[in-house]
Amino acid sequence: MGCSFSGLNALYDAVNGGGEVWINDNRFRIVRQLGEGGFAYVFLVKEVISDPPSNPGVSKKFKDSSHISDDGTYAMKKVLIQNSEQLELVKEEIRVSSLFIHLNLLPLLDHAIIAVKAGPDQSWKHEAYLLFPVHLDGTLLDNAAAMTAKKEFFSTSDILQIFRQLCAGLKHMHTFDPPYAHNDVKPGNVLLTHRKGQPPLAVLMDFGSTRPARRQIRSRSEALQLQEWAAEHVSAPFRAPELWDCPSQCDIDERTDIWSLGCTLYAIMYGVSPFEYALGESGGSLQLAIVNAQIKWPAGPKPPYPEALHQFVTWMLQPQGTVRPRIDDIIIHVDKLISKFSH
Repeated sequence: MGCSFSGLNALYDAVNGGGEVWINDNRFRIVRQLGEGGFAYVFLVKEVISDPPSNPGVSKKFKDSSHISDDGTYAMKKVLIQNSEQLELVKEEIRVSSLFIHLNLLPLLDHAIIAVKAGPDQSWKHEAYLLFPVHLDGTLLDNAAAMTAKKEFFSTSDILQIFRQLCAGLKHMHTFDPPYAHNDVKPGNVLLTHRKGQPPLAVLMDFGSTRPARRQIRSRSEALQLQEWAAEHVSAPFRAPELWDCPSQCDIDERTDIWSLGCTLYAIMYGVSPFEYALGESGGSLQLAIVNAQIKWPAGPKPPYPEALHQFVTWMLQPQGTVRPRIDDIIIHVDKLISKFSH
């Protein structure tokens, strides 16, 4: 969703001046901006509790205390909604985010959609505010970039533990009835929290592309429609071959996520998707590299990662979706690797 939104100086002034936002009955002070993309901005916010408290605060809303902040800080996503299509997309993201309750999936803690009028002659637009737990250690992408700059690598044990947690989160989605596919599994959508004496906690986020996983394609126009949707919603370097070149007669299922998971495992090791090398080659084509599953293995740490990890990635990156393993198969395999390499 690569369009950027200009003319927001007034918003930034309010934000940098520590503006305040209400989400339903709870008030938050904006501390700083954490990121932006498309029409969405993410802020670090701190809950403002009135004295004496007129309501018990956001933390009392949740049964699961593991996501409640000790110091009242949260992440708030603000989405600027320009039309009815964007409004429906945000409502769907809220609906889907509210379905999943799992340690390795980022929960939506609260949300509000408000109508705003920019000026007397302008029509009503909307803004959505989504409240999440905050993970200040950044994403897997941030961590990998920092490590690459220092020529550092994750240990085999940490790689497997991070990956196992992603599998657990995806299993929760894939075993829904009907199953859901995340559709944008990638390092930029995995939050990491470093813990003393333990492997990092990995949490999959951003359910804006999440949809029921199983689709029957029965015509060329349905195939093209799916390809167009994927081009907009599924990050290219992590997109499964069947979403690049969809047959007119096929069944698509949650194993599109298994492809992205294989790319993500490679990226935990080497910092990039296995096919991004094609972007740097003259005449190289990302789509061709993906459709033909042409993986290249770069130089890694010394000693290098075990060959079993490379074979594991290759197993997930099978161009034919129908022969790709399912999440339960992946979990059985990763557990074997953990017991083998964690001693």
